[in-house]
Amino acid sequence: MGAGHSPSMDQAMPSANPGSDCEKTTADPDTASNDVNSDPEALARVSSSPSYSVFTRGTRRFVVMMTAIGGVVSPMTANIYFPALNPIAADLGVSIGLINLTLTTYMVLQAIAPPIFGDFSDTAGRRPAFIISFSIYIVANLGLSLQRNYAALLVLRMLQSAGSSGTLALCFAVIADLSVSAERGKYMAILGAGINVGPALSPVLGGILAEYLGWKAIFWFCLIFSCAWLVPFVLAVPETGRNVVGNGSIPATGWNMTLLQYIRSRRCPPSQSDMQQSIPKPPLRFPNPFNALKAVLQKDLAMLYLYGTLVYLVFILICATVSTEFAAIYGYNDLTIGLCYLPYGLGCCSAAVFQGYVLDWNYRRIARSIGLTIDYRRGDDMSKFPIEKARIQPVVPVLILGIVSTICYGWTLQAETHVAGPLVLLYIIGLCVTGSFSILNTIVVDLYPEAPATAIAANNLVRCLFGAGGTAVIEPMLKALGRGWTFTFWALILVVFSPMLYILTRIGPRCREERRLKRMEDGGSSSSNDSADN
Repeated sequence: MGAGHSPSMDQAMPSANPGSDCEKTTADPDTASNDVNSDPEALARVSSSPSYSVFTRGTRRFVVMMTAIGGVVSPMTANIYFPALNPIAADLGVSIGLINLTLTTYMVLQAIAPPIFGDFSDTAGRRPAFIISFSIYIVANLGLSLQRNYAALLVLRMLQSAGSSGTLALCFAVIADLSVSAERGKYMAILGAGINVGPALSPVLGGILAEYLGWKAIFWFCLIFSCAWLVPFVLAVPETGRNVVGNGSIPATGWNMTLLQYIRSRRCPPSQSDMQQSIPKPPLRFPNPFNALKAVLQKDLAMLYLYGTLVYLVFILICATVSTEFAAIYGYNDLTIGLCYLPYGLGCCSAAVFQGYVLDWNYRRIARSIGLTIDYRRGDDMSKFPIEKARIQPVVPVLILGIVSTICYGWTLQAETHVAGPLVLLYIIGLCVTGSFSILNTIVVDLYPEAPATAIAANNLVRCLFGAGGTAVIEPMLKALGRGWTFTFWALILVVFSPMLYILTRIGPRCREERRLKRMEDGGSSSSNDSADN
């Protein structure tokens, strides 16, 4: 525990995961008072405000692990499809251009769905949003496994996208629910490692399935994977949404309860004191996707979204063209093409692991430089901390290496060198470009803590709309400019817009303070932590 830890405070907090049957553990006020009197120094350790999260470390690890596994779904669904583009086109008797249209429409839904699920989860809770999105995903995969024509493929891929893409915003929101900014990098690293398993392994898996079992086996696998995740989630993963359970000390009710909690509540009804702690639920309403526009229209977030979108474009355009370009240059089959994605995915996973430790290290370094004592229990006062600088500094060297590698990658393809050259560069691009993009996602959560799912959803809205346009034009660009100049163009775009990151470090603190004051004026502070980690 960090500074300000109070054992008596922890005892007084209701348990987020009560024991079996009807056991309750409460602190005796008289005993607590005697402990303080016997140890005068204990007075200095008494917390003046509740901890940021009362979930135990074991519970947090379990929730983050399940969230990371669930986060695999969105990138896995997108990437497992790439090695099968050629056999799908041949089997359905359509052109590669029409198959690429399924990528474009997939990204359109990838942009539209997250704002809906994000707004829903910020009001109704994370659990209901996860369950609904996975249910849609399961139905879509069942349909894709049984369909036999291009029109059904196009429509069901859009439904599949609607179910899978909503989960990504929810995953980042869960991390924001559980962790203070000082240790958020560590938890983001765990989540990022899970998310980046998709780019690492799913193309290989897609290639194997398409080669030996047929491309429909891809969708059967996605169906089985999602069902295997949803069962333990429904059983045991607790609600973390701060608008529903606060810092975890408020008992969940209704569909925010796990199945185990529901069974326990039927055996042992909650006490009157527990009922009084429940937050009055707002009336259920249809999610408003336009709430995401509130985040997009913030000056600092708008710049962050735009630059993150440009980084994402480089990421998705390389992914989308590996299968077609490597087949054209090297004549590889589906399985070999799937293996060619492996260095790229391994780079993504490496980036996720290292980025968390680097972000937390830089946070501690800057905190020392300004004389701030980090409070791991309740969170720090973000109005006095340059969080933009702490997050953006590690991006710069990684981004420079990623830009150089992207240019070199384009020209090695242009020269049709030995395959080792592009594969090494794919690893570096996965490490640097994806690492930069993941760090920028962490900043989004830091800058908009009052509705993190909505903020990430707004990010998805912008990047996926641009991504849909990018995948639609990449084939004509490759034909018109060639491989070398096409990827050089996208890399230089990142260079031209890079001053936005510096501007963000300058205006970011002021924008955050303006939002905080406006929330106070509107009476809508995010929680009891207006100044702590906000």
